[in-house]
Amino acid sequence: MDTKTFDILLFGATSFVGQIVTKCLFDEIGLSQDIKWAIAGRSETKLRALKATLGDAAKDLPVIVADSSDSDSLNAMCRQSRVILSTIGPYALYGEPLIKACVENGNDYCDLTGEAYWIKRMMDRYESAAKASGARIVNCCGFDSIPSDLGVHFLQQVGAKKFGQFFDRVSLRVKAMKGGASGGTIASVIEMFIAAKADPELRRAMGNPYMLCPEDHSYKNKQTRIKGPIYDKDFHCWSAPFIMEAINARVVLRSNALLKMAYGDNFSYGEGMLTGKGKKGYLRAFGLSLGLASFALGIMLKPVRKLMQRFLLPKPGEGPSQQQQADGYFDIRILGTNNRHQARIKVSGDRDPGYGCTAKMLTQAGLCMAFDIAKSDLSGGFWTPATAMGDALIERLSNSAGMSFELED
Repeated sequence: MDTKTFDILLFGATSFVGQIVTKCLFDEIGLSQDIKWAIAGRSETKLRALKATLGDAAKDLPVIVADSSDSDSLNAMCRQSRVILSTIGPYALYGEPLIKACVENGNDYCDLTGEAYWIKRMMDRYESAAKASGARIVNCCGFDSIPSDLGVHFLQQVGAKKFGQFFDRVSLRVKAMKGGASGGTIASVIEMFIAAKADPELRRAMGNPYMLCPEDHSYKNKQTRIKGPIYDKDFHCWSAPFIMEAINARVVLRSNALLKMAYGDNFSYGEGMLTGKGKKGYLRAFGLSLGLASFALGIMLKPVRKLMQRFLLPKPGEGPSQQQQADGYFDIRILGTNNRHQARIKVSGDRDPGYGCTAKMLTQAGLCMAFDIAKSDLSGGFWTPATAMGDALIERLSNSAGMSFELED
């Protein structure tokens, strides 16, 4: 019998996105007797101040002090909760001690990382131990990479039900998106570029689309990427690179590998941003491509990076306002084709994708792991959102997170 006090514990609650997740948890479940949860972080003062923002109804919300640099405090925290949610980033700098503690204590764990190289490092170091302890580790439970991973899962279920077969070629395109970036997200991106620049071997590994797949995967094809403005024949307009493909594609390809290559050894997947038709569409695609390349170059050059951090980029703890989060949204289209059939779905969200929607995704992922996915149905190890939660999480997101997964005519 599980004797842990809490069903869900949020670590990093006072971070920018952690504060949003705290409010989502409180709005979703309050302080009921049926679901026990707590917030945690290294500053008791900040945790209590955060709790005060929720009003008198939250006066009994438990607060736990734990520090990512103190393994004893992390182990004590993990022994109290079945599921740990983490918003501590950059994960490459601060995330490993919590992974280690969760693995050692058999916790379920969900986070918001988009750092593929860090996930790979954690799998190499802790997957065997996670399988032994029963810890179920699910990374990428925010905008990277739930819409992509669960969107492909939903699309493939359409293929199986409607045509009796999966799609071996899938393309995701962002049709529209409105949102901002926080200092924490920018810090994670910067850390990734710094690590790649310093380590040529890591840089090569990060260029491998199968980086997160098990070593015995049987992919036979070379994945293609949008690297600049292209005319997209599938969608009949111009497309530009999508910065989050770097993590999303690796997660989707890993899902297929964990499913024993259910979508086929030649399954291909790519992402991009739709920019419109004609000359305006091309110019917008060119501008987006140039902007991404310039940002990457600026980050790689230390003097330029320092200037960007000082004058242009948001600082840690900064991010879009509540009104900006409420005004945000995303609209994604995913097309699946095979030698005989095709289908297209729409995945959308009603808040800023990186924060408003991401917070709701992490909240529902935690609830899903706590109450929908039995230990007998999913063993310990490192999983993707689709392979760990699949239809159960889609249902939760559709019912409680302002997201929709729809088949287009």
